[in-house]
Amino acid sequence: MRTSSEEDYLKAIYALSYNNNGASTNALANHLNMKASSITDMLKKLSDKGWVNYEKYKGASLNLNGKIIALSIVRKHRLWETFLVNKLNFKWDQVHEIAEQLEHIKSNELVDRLDDFLGNPKFDPHGDPIPNKDHEITDFRKRSYLSEVEVNRDVIIIGVKDSSAQLLQYLEKENMILGKNIIVLEIHDFDKSLRISINGKELNISERVAQNVLVQTN
Repeated sequence: MRTSSEEDYLKAIYALSYNNNGASTNALANHLNMKASSITDMLKKLSDKGWVNYEKYKGASLNLNGKIIALSIVRKHRLWETFLVNKLNFKWDQVHEIAEQLEHIKSNELVDRLDDFLGNPKFDPHGDPIPNKDHEITDFRKRSYLSEVEVNRDVIIIGVKDSSAQLLQYLEKENMILGKNIIVLEIHDFDKSLRISINGKELNISERVAQNVLVQTN
């Protein structure tokens, strides 16, 4: 039986090692807001249970068993976020903390029925891909950050890198939500801020915002 804390660690390692081979102890400490000594103790425990490959002073990577568990947790989290937004009318900045609690439900049957009830969605309300019941992510979209888009390029918002409530509230206020078309009108040399058009309305956004908005070209 896994504890919620163990599942949180496995999910964190998955998130931090998405584009590399593992997660360092310091990166995990920052991500989970924990002391490095506590991280080390947990990584040893996860290694003893056969879920991670742990190397002292370097951190850990998921083995096959650990990755399957992590993907199952990610799947539950993103399905619950989708349910909360699509069926209970929560806003996309409200659902992360609730899904953090619901992701630890153990019933696979419940999760599979939830998936079917939602119509087997491929992406959650933040644009992140949802693993299927075989713990696979099969539907990838070519994505780039809005900060990388050329002037006069027409793109569609498909996700966010930073799902903090502050950013999501700002994006919703400015109508920069999933599925919206954006045209980059100008990139200012001074600070790399952008002037964009959304449904004919012009808006200036900072480079920091642009670096956190994921888009797909038409």
